[in-house]
Amino acid sequence: MPLEHVDVLIVGAGLSGIGAAAHLRADCPGKSYAIFEARGAIGGTWDLFRYPGVRSDSDMFTLGYSFEPWTEAKAIADGKSIREYVQRTARERGIDRHIRFHHRVVRAEWSSAEALWTVEAERSDTGERVRMTCGFLFVNSGYYRYDQGYTPEFPGQSEFTGRIVHPQHWPEDLDYTGKRVVVIGSGATAVTLLPAMSGDAEHVTMLQRSPSYVLSLPGTDPLADRLRGLLPPKVAYPVVRWKNVLSQLLFFQLSRRVPGAVRKLLRKGVSAQLPRGFEVDTHFSPSYDPWDQRLCFVPDGDLFKAVRSGKAGIVTDTIDTFTPDGIRLSSGRELEADVVVTATGLNLLPFGGLELVVDGEPVEIGKTLAYKGMMLSGVPNYAFTIGYTNASWTLKADLVAGYVCRLLNHLDSRGLTTCTPVPPPSVEATDPLIDLKSGYVLRSIDKLPKQGPAAPWRLFQNYPRDVLLMRRGSLEDDAMRFSRAAKTAKESVA
Repeated sequence: MPLEHVDVLIVGAGLSGIGAAAHLRADCPGKSYAIFEARGAIGGTWDLFRYPGVRSDSDMFTLGYSFEPWTEAKAIADGKSIREYVQRTARERGIDRHIRFHHRVVRAEWSSAEALWTVEAERSDTGERVRMTCGFLFVNSGYYRYDQGYTPEFPGQSEFTGRIVHPQHWPEDLDYTGKRVVVIGSGATAVTLLPAMSGDAEHVTMLQRSPSYVLSLPGTDPLADRLRGLLPPKVAYPVVRWKNVLSQLLFFQLSRRVPGAVRKLLRKGVSAQLPRGFEVDTHFSPSYDPWDQRLCFVPDGDLFKAVRSGKAGIVTDTIDTFTPDGIRLSSGRELEADVVVTATGLNLLPFGGLELVVDGEPVEIGKTLAYKGMMLSGVPNYAFTIGYTNASWTLKADLVAGYVCRLLNHLDSRGLTTCTPVPPPSVEATDPLIDLKSGYVLRSIDKLPKQGPAAPWRLFQNYPRDVLLMRRGSLEDDAMRFSRAAKTAKESVA
């Protein structure tokens, strides 16, 4: 009995996977597709993370889809609203009917002779292995492990008599009302948890080894508020979207060109929102330049309001050991705690841990070069989505999905079956694809695809430039090899 076959197999039913299916449905209506989702629900990150206050780390006018206007007043949205937005997008377009839940893709093998991927998935609900063939494999599974967050081993941890939790797997039965909470970490998750938990807890302390840059943004977008009653959403949305894109790009470029001035600007903004005498330089002045790591955005300064209220505090120190009643710091100070939240980061797992094989040869992902930040050198008919590090994830996801559709239509129009990025011998790897100095990147740098010195093998973290390259640029260049297999995918599975 032949295996089930689709033209395009999408991996992942999160924000980018649902967006990929929507683009495919609109731009390649004749293509059959399926979506394999490892978990049991639509939403990806926004379904997994359920910790208090979980929210977007970008404004929703750029984190939302280009084709589906974000119409709510909140610019920085909570996780539930984002999850419902993704689910609604899938439901209204009939995409949800194409999703195979509990299908974790573990292996994909390409045959050049047949122009065919044979994809193997493990069903978490039954334990069985299933296989499907496809002509194009489009991976939208993000780059971190869903089943396990990063938590370092702390001395004395077993002696602690309270409860230790990781935000990635927030327990439904955790009641922190009236309790003393210590949140270990300084990134976006930690600065979200501090104000969200301080309302019910007796006190919340954010314990950070080193500071992050924090910038307060309005919870609603003033321009969007003004345009909402004047223009239809389909008109107002792109205006606000481009305004935010250009503002973000300007801020990023300033950070790269005059980091000292941006550092001073950020410090001034933080200082203005904290009590007089607060040690700003100790707790909010990182040793690195702005955008060497992602900035932490807080809506309406909620982090600073929590600190001013006295129900939250920030301590910058290192952990000596856990004690039965809390954490003793290297300075000798002890933080009493009933609950410790380890907001210590993520574990990277590029492409969901998928094993790739091309014509019998395993692909070492860490030794590949990324073509236009979305395909791997030497791997045919394969694309992946990894969003921007200096802007919203979905801006890049939309561009990648649109480009994949252009590629598929180009192949069909020329009677071809295969497209493979192949770098010339002169192009050498220079940097990892995700060019951040964050701990989760540095811990897994060998697992990531690499960048080359110039386009199309290098990312420039520049959305307007990528719009021209990926929506208007030529599909044929010296790096892309097009061909036709002797036996097509549909003939192979007939």
